[in-house]
Amino acid sequence: MKWFFKILALSFVLQSFQCSDDNYTSDPITSAQLETKKQEIQNYINSFSCSDSIGCSYIAFGSKPCGGPRSYLVFSNSVDLAKLQDMVKAYNEIDRLHNIQNNAVSDCMLVSPPTEIKCVNGVCTVIK
Repeated sequence: MKWFFKILALSFVLQSFQCSDDNYTSDPITSAQLETKKQEIQNYINSFSCSDSIGCSYIAFGSKPCGGPRSYLVFSNSVDLAKLQDMVKAYNEIDRLHNIQNNAVSDCMLVSPPTEIKCVNGVCTVIK
């Protein structure tokens, strides 16, 4: 019986040291806010064209409730990569918080990155 009280006391102590999510905000994040941020990123990407010499790349985008990206965005290598990465990082974080706030669930399927991207008529396009 003595061990039971030790375990009980230990559990209370451990609960007091639980990590809190400092990034969690009590202000609800709406789907409209996510869509607006997504459109800003897409507009930024679309403001750059590609060519065979410039090429294209991709970046993981969004945050599935189970973890991992929702999709991948393709973009011209002429973008300011640091700016795009910052925009996507901010989006991914609010998407993650939106998932937490809404107890979101997903299919937990892994989304694979594109295997082939080409510049088609000045637009980066996923081939495979």
